[in-house]
Amino acid sequence: MIQRLLLTAILTLVNSVHAAGKPNILYIMSDDHAAHGIGAYGSRLAVLNPTPNIDRLAREGVRLANCFVSNSICTPSRASIMTGQYSHANGVTTLNGKIPPERQTVAIEMRKAGYETAMVGKWHLKEEPAAFDFYTVLPGQGSYFNPIFRVRGKEKWPNNTIRVAGYDNTHSSDAITDISLRWLKQRKSDKPFFLMHHFKAPHDNFENAERYDFLYEDVDIPEPESLWKRGNHGPQNLPRFGTSVSKRNTRRNMGHHMFVDESLSNEAYTRTAYQRYLKKFLRCVKGVDDNIGRLLEHLEKTGQLENTIIIYTADQGFMLGEHDYIDKRWMYEESMRMPFIIRHPASLPKGKVLDDIVNNVDFAPTLLDLAGVAGSSFPSQFQGRSFVPNLRGNTPADWPQATKYRYWMHMAHNDNPAHYGIRTKTHKLIFFYGLGLDAPGAKKDPTPPYFELYDLQNDPHEMNNVFGSAKYAKIQKKLLKQLDDLKKRIGDTDEKYPDLVAARKKAE
Repeated sequence: MIQRLLLTAILTLVNSVHAAGKPNILYIMSDDHAAHGIGAYGSRLAVLNPTPNIDRLAREGVRLANCFVSNSICTPSRASIMTGQYSHANGVTTLNGKIPPERQTVAIEMRKAGYETAMVGKWHLKEEPAAFDFYTVLPGQGSYFNPIFRVRGKEKWPNNTIRVAGYDNTHSSDAITDISLRWLKQRKSDKPFFLMHHFKAPHDNFENAERYDFLYEDVDIPEPESLWKRGNHGPQNLPRFGTSVSKRNTRRNMGHHMFVDESLSNEAYTRTAYQRYLKKFLRCVKGVDDNIGRLLEHLEKTGQLENTIIIYTADQGFMLGEHDYIDKRWMYEESMRMPFIIRHPASLPKGKVLDDIVNNVDFAPTLLDLAGVAGSSFPSQFQGRSFVPNLRGNTPADWPQATKYRYWMHMAHNDNPAHYGIRTKTHKLIFFYGLGLDAPGAKKDPTPPYFELYDLQNDPHEMNNVFGSAKYAKIQKKLLKQLDDLKKRIGDTDEKYPDLVAARKKAE
């Protein structure tokens, strides 16, 4: 008892020293955890109370309502977060991309700012995360159970590995949290920490820890209306447009993943596939949330909670049956929207919702700003801006009113045509150019070029494509110009791709 009290006193003293200087930063990121899979975002799934610990962060911090990914797929999103650049600028346009140590900008700059840095969990940027002081990362996607981790050691990357195994099949979410907690407890540095704690879950195929096997067993998960009624959404001339929950996509659908009886009617097949899909997804989410609870408990016990900036986000959104889609990649809301919640009572408001438009390219400058780095010292290659002033209620007058998106990996894996577009607070314009171009891993066979325009004020679920409508001619023209201006500003124009220029002229 005396030893425990002494340890607590020492930790409190150490943390009071930190409190006088820079805060710790705990950056927690899951894989494919859509914002509408978080209770605090108030979707149809909130009634299930799926994320009490994440919801606590939202109550005690700031929740971003309009945070968007610039390329909704794992490796490119992580590259943008690490470099502060769009995909075309950092060169990671598809899953084939990589970020070498000398370009792992966030880690490099955090070390310069006086932080001890660590990367634990899903890395997915192929090359060694050597810019971090400490790392223990999954190889590629990694395994859900008894995972192998690549660690810093004497052997050359990626040969130095450890296996986490247990009698009860250790789940990756538990193993990743165990490693982060061990590092936090054993580190000797008097520097503040910057820990990137990345879960594998709830990436498909949604393998939950065994203790959640019967969670939601007797619950009927609410369905999105667009699962059944797709409206005037998506191109009408493509036989295979996005993988599905239902039998619609015969090549790949969630019924295949969930082993649904093919002899069932389409309605029964769809309903069964959806329920199995959402329950497995939410069971993985529950494991993420419970492990976040473990991290919060440790910070509270060691007196570090109030001096630690805690961020929760995901690498992108995810389609959970909306429009009969699965997976991510789309510029549609559920795929493009990222959850982002940040808690630090000492410097940020409590229970605030920020509706400014933020892009994941803005994450790197924001992290450095939170670490006390002056904007004048930011790397010149950053294409985003810090939104710390926005979090504190001081949104700059010239803050962007639109965000740009681009998916490059044409028709690979989930039958999504390559596309780009612009989203404002009120409208969304998408151009499906349908070409593989020079994107590694993209399919070469083109699909018909096609535009979509959605009035998000009157049609928030994107059910009615109004591109070409006389009523929207003025806003359509304005958005096309905004899109081109934004593409020019960030250096992602079409001129180097003659086929793309031709496709757009045809679609317009």
